[in-house]
Amino acid sequence: MKKTKFKFPLMENNILKQDIDKVRIFLKDLPVLTQSKKVIEFERKWSKWLGVKHSVFVNSGSSANFISLAALKSIKKKGEVVVPPLTWPSDIMAVINNGFTPKFVDINISNLSMDTDKIIRAVTNKTVAVFITHAQGFNGLTQKLVNFLRKKNIILIEDVCESHGAKFNGKKLGTFGLISNFSFYYAHHLSTIEGGMICTNNKEIYDYCMRFRGHGMLRESKQPSKIKLIKKKYKDLNENFIFLNPGFNFRSNEINATIGINQLKRLDAEIKKRNFNFKYLISKLNRSKYYVDFDIKGISNYAFPILLNTKSIKCRDKFEKHLLNSGIEFRRGNAGGGNQLRQPYLKKYKKLLNKNKFNNVEKVHFFGYYIGNYQYLKIQKLKQLIKILNSFILEIN
Repeated sequence: MKKTKFKFPLMENNILKQDIDKVRIFLKDLPVLTQSKKVIEFERKWSKWLGVKHSVFVNSGSSANFISLAALKSIKKKGEVVVPPLTWPSDIMAVINNGFTPKFVDINISNLSMDTDKIIRAVTNKTVAVFITHAQGFNGLTQKLVNFLRKKNIILIEDVCESHGAKFNGKKLGTFGLISNFSFYYAHHLSTIEGGMICTNNKEIYDYCMRFRGHGMLRESKQPSKIKLIKKKYKDLNENFIFLNPGFNFRSNEINATIGINQLKRLDAEIKKRNFNFKYLISKLNRSKYYVDFDIKGISNYAFPILLNTKSIKCRDKFEKHLLNSGIEFRRGNAGGGNQLRQPYLKKYKKLLNKNKFNNVEKVHFFGYYIGNYQYLKIQKLKQLIKILNSFILEIN
């Protein structure tokens, strides 16, 4: 693994020698490298592991976000999509770039996901979907929310990019919504170097996503009757080059899929190790200095969430120096640069901050961090990390 200047880096490479060895074996026969049999195999095995009917392997989690909202647009032309201000920017960008209006809802500190009651209050007759982010391995669903969305016939889309294998009521996240997204970026629970997955049980959504991934081409469709009908309708076109709907090249390749297939074999064991690390950490952290009352039921921890029990910016700055001097790499604000409502691309929504509706995400933005958790973190090193964190002298105000 590549060494960094940090004793405790934010991420460690999740691509192991055994993954590279599988790629070498695959390459021996000079196979097709563009999307082919290995991609199909990975999609099938991932679907079985997750518990869904259909999966579409793409080149990133951000692409999965975008295609999912494009699929939503194919059935809901316009309207509001409820989103959290604490998420990766591509979730919100996908909403905006597909012509929907984002409706922002504050988070619940205990799981870093949107608060159920606030989601319900935010829903209007313009709401077409709730796009929930299961942040850092936490489950963001409640039975109250699931029941409400079903009753109102509002579509649920799940971002599970940081929460592979996390569960709600014993069932894996990514199986509750009409569509779900996963990221296989460097250091995620499962990594294909770069990559993402779109999952659904709906055959029409699946077919749309397959076409969208491949330029919108009819030949990407998995519905023979539809292909036959469209070919008959457009006899003046080359039947191999009929572009049925807007689309782009969001395809991945055989090398990435080969790595994904191999990593899937050890995914459950690696989730178990990450969870052990996180549970051990919060059991030992000084609760007078740090928030530790996270909702860990069904968790599949991605990174250590650290939240200071202070409102002092001066104290926060000292804490950051303490981390850096101790060789700890960190990301303040957690995922995606903290409160997205403070980011330049959302400047027209910044006025919402003045209404005091986002106290929790603001707390995370200014006093929240994440620190790297990885399955190869040894217990002795974890104990060192805890000792460093607990040695910090916290100023409350």
